[in-house]
Amino acid sequence: MHNPFETREIWFLTGDQGLYGPETLDQVAAQSRTIAKTLDAASDIPVRIVWKPVLTDRDAIREVALAANADPACVGVITWMHTFSPAKMWIQGLDALATPLLHLHTQANVEAPWSTIDMDFMNLNQAAHGDREFGYIATRLGVDRKTVVGHASDETVQAKIGRWARAATGWAEMHSLKLARFGDNMRGVAVTEGDKTEAEPRLGVSVNTWGVNDLVEVVDGIEESAVDELVAEYEELYDVVPERAAAASATSRCATAPGRSWACAASSRTAASARSPRTSRTSAGRARLPGLAVQRLMADGYGFGAEGDWKTAILVRVAAVMGYGLPGGASLMEDYTYDMTPGSEKILGAHMLEVSPALTTAKPSLEIHPLGIGDREDPVRLKFTADAGPAVVVALSDMRERFRLVANVVEVVEPDEESPKPPVACAVWEPAPDFATSAECWLTAGAAHHTVMTTAVGLEVWEDLATIADIELAIIDESTTVRSFAQEPRTNQVFHRLAQGF
Repeated sequence: MHNPFETREIWFLTGDQGLYGPETLDQVAAQSRTIAKTLDAASDIPVRIVWKPVLTDRDAIREVALAANADPACVGVITWMHTFSPAKMWIQGLDALATPLLHLHTQANVEAPWSTIDMDFMNLNQAAHGDREFGYIATRLGVDRKTVVGHASDETVQAKIGRWARAATGWAEMHSLKLARFGDNMRGVAVTEGDKTEAEPRLGVSVNTWGVNDLVEVVDGIEESAVDELVAEYEELYDVVPERAAAASATSRCATAPGRSWACAASSRTAASARSPRTSRTSAGRARLPGLAVQRLMADGYGFGAEGDWKTAILVRVAAVMGYGLPGGASLMEDYTYDMTPGSEKILGAHMLEVSPALTTAKPSLEIHPLGIGDREDPVRLKFTADAGPAVVVALSDMRERFRLVANVVEVVEPDEESPKPPVACAVWEPAPDFATSAECWLTAGAAHHTVMTTAVGLEVWEDLATIADIELAIIDESTTVRSFAQEPRTNQVFHRLAQGF
């Protein structure tokens, strides 16, 4: 996966006015540059911070807002009112701004210079109330934004800005994302359906369908030399189960080669970075389902949603982009079964073939096992257990007049004992605040059974993304209670239905 941050930037905008004279404005510009450079140098902020000249009138503010909207490299803007920047100057600019916004409430100095504070200092350093003026007008205009408070040199502040920058980049990625669907949804399944047309204006993603036979044609054109190269790569990367080694040729042809062909189809036909491939009922022309290929594609940053689930494919890709460069990864996941031992309840998550090896630092085992459904030859897959540690499980559902994102904070744990027979990769986790509350709230929210597990980015990034996207977010975490959570969907439903008529 290429670095999704290297070509993107965030603009740093500073508000002021001409009342205090050119000397003060020069000082503001110098201090503003210093703040921007401090943020740009922060290791927690993955996107370049680009300083822009100080803004002192409404025309300049509107122009820079429109320029930010038009520049594909700009994924967000940070605003800071260094002195008292009258908020009416910002009305047209904020009204025009379609780029994610972060309001940084900071100041040039860390400590107050108590013994030397004079009128000149007070005229120059007025962010304490200048930012409050800005906050008022942004709230009055209904502008969604993230607010971060603290000095730019504070690592906690930098980390918050960095998480927002990842979410802003994820949002930009959604607007360039093209998703190819091979086949259609699994018959009779409700939650994997959804309004693909509405997904484009709401989420920015273009969702279209390609014939399975188009994919088969590309697969059949794979050269033997490419197959041999991939077999050698597997032997280096994975523990190939000895008794299955004789099937290496079939493994590469029927399970691995499709991985290459899918990537080729993506770039040549749709430039897709996410796809929702066929189900076992629509795998015409293929001897096996491409479990291994899908696992490797997700590890490379491609989105994937099983059984036609295009919404989950979107989330996998976005999670991979937002988590780029961080330990951990993102994968399709599904709650499969439970351990309901009182006091130590756990969830076993897996899928019939496709869980990304990005969730483990261990060396996966490459194995062939019967699938039991789909009337196809035994498919190849990587088997492993996800690394222990904190994670978030998220799902996207179409609720008719809106999309709802549900996020559950979880802790991935080691299984209580060895479980050698399941033929699939898996993860075991304990959901917050506890199993019963988590499951009841998940069901109450109508959240999907296909999910994305991300061990790279935490809840705050998903909160930032939901704010940027103006999408409903339901959170299940340590503070959740069934009573309070049950009311949220009802309240949100009323709001969103009324909002359709505004």
